[in-house]
Amino acid sequence: MTTEIEWTRRARRDLLEIGDFIASDKPGAASTWVRRLIEAVERIALFPSFGRAVPEIDRTDIREVILENYRVVYLVGKGRITVLTVFESHRLLSSHELNTETSE
Repeated sequence: MTTEIEWTRRARRDLLEIGDFIASDKPGAASTWVRRLIEAVERIALFPSFGRAVPEIDRTDIREVILENYRVVYLVGKGRITVLTVFESHRLLSSHELNTETSE
């Protein structure tokens, strides 16, 4: 069974901002990093429960995977994962980053 992947507006914006930030210092590495983050999400779709529960959020349906310096936080639903945000791993997740709005 294939798990559908949705990205919130915030998560899409996060991904673009990460790419822009990396490109400002290492233009060649930016597309590689964005691709690696997207591939991590595609792996999550195969095994949605693989990621750990987010320590600062008391919910088992909100999980994360960490790829070097980045946290990919997602919501596990029935047949779907929703990527909520992607951010630097040294930061804590705040409740306003849990908006699940996916429309443009």
